[in-house]
Amino acid sequence: MNGNKLSTFSKILLGSSSVFLVISIFIPIWRIELNAPQYPEGLTLLIYSTKLGGNVDIINGLNHYIGMQTLHAENFIEFTVLAYIIGFFALFSLVTLFVGRKKLLYILMACFILFGIIAMVDFWRWEYNYGHNLDPKAAIIVPGMAYQPPLIGFKQLLNFGAYSIPDKGGWLFIASGLLMLLAVFFETKVYSKLKGKKKAALAILLLPISLLIISCSSGKPEPIKLNKDNCDFCKMTISDGKFGCELITSKGRIYKFDDFACMRHYEKENSKTIFQAFYVSDYNDNNVLIPADAAYYVKTNELKSPMGGNIAAFKTKEIAETYAKNTKATLSNWKQINP
Repeated sequence: MNGNKLSTFSKILLGSSSVFLVISIFIPIWRIELNAPQYPEGLTLLIYSTKLGGNVDIINGLNHYIGMQTLHAENFIEFTVLAYIIGFFALFSLVTLFVGRKKLLYILMACFILFGIIAMVDFWRWEYNYGHNLDPKAAIIVPGMAYQPPLIGFKQLLNFGAYSIPDKGGWLFIASGLLMLLAVFFETKVYSKLKGKKKAALAILLLPISLLIISCSSGKPEPIKLNKDNCDFCKMTISDGKFGCELITSKGRIYKFDDFACMRHYEKENSKTIFQAFYVSDYNDNNVLIPADAAYYVKTNELKSPMGGNIAAFKTKEIAETYAKNTKATLSNWKQINP
């Protein structure tokens, strides 16, 4: 019968998972951020397990003009049951911990995954209805336009940029699921067979943590669409692929610029925002973005960049040195050009 009992390690994971779930009940699970020129500080809709928070009244006022439904927690059955469902999984984790049976752990994991899928489908359905069922008598009507927010990530809705991502409670919920998954891996025969292979066993143990880290950050640039994308600072259309730049925030939001100078100005004006990555275009490879902190820079008036920054970025030091020598300019690195 001992083969059916949970290890101490798995019990610790389940206890931690239960704590994470309980905490997630009381803090925001999801957030939708709206940014537009008329709202430089942005608007935020916070979704808790029992209520809505953030700038709900302002968002409802704006939605009224385009015919969207107003948001009230009492109109959603999810806010009546969600806290109890999360509490159920927290309790289920504790029961599994104390009973100490592998079968219960597997049932818990299966139910948790099923609930996660149902929850995301329900959230998408809510967003679809919210963005498509518009009042035909609204003050502002754009033919063929729908205002469905993104399930996760960024989406442009008229002059508003909508960014949807888990909040602290959501990340705790995800982390609790990953801890359960780690316990399942630890208790399965797959792990037992790999016990002698230290690297493989370690990889399985670290898998849930790796998944969480990957889900929390992206940091990858998005190709600039020349003659279509606009600079997020000067609002001019980005047309020269030799000077395009991008900023990526800690939440994965991407801002595009037509000139290094515009990117620097935007960074300074938004000093409270945490930027996780900077990208610049390789001057010798049209419209190809490279990590800004690994590039080499040459500043000279001979370049004539779109907004007068007159800075060219190069992938290799050798090419940058040659260009600097030919134009009698000074070579700089990221720290020097972006103090």
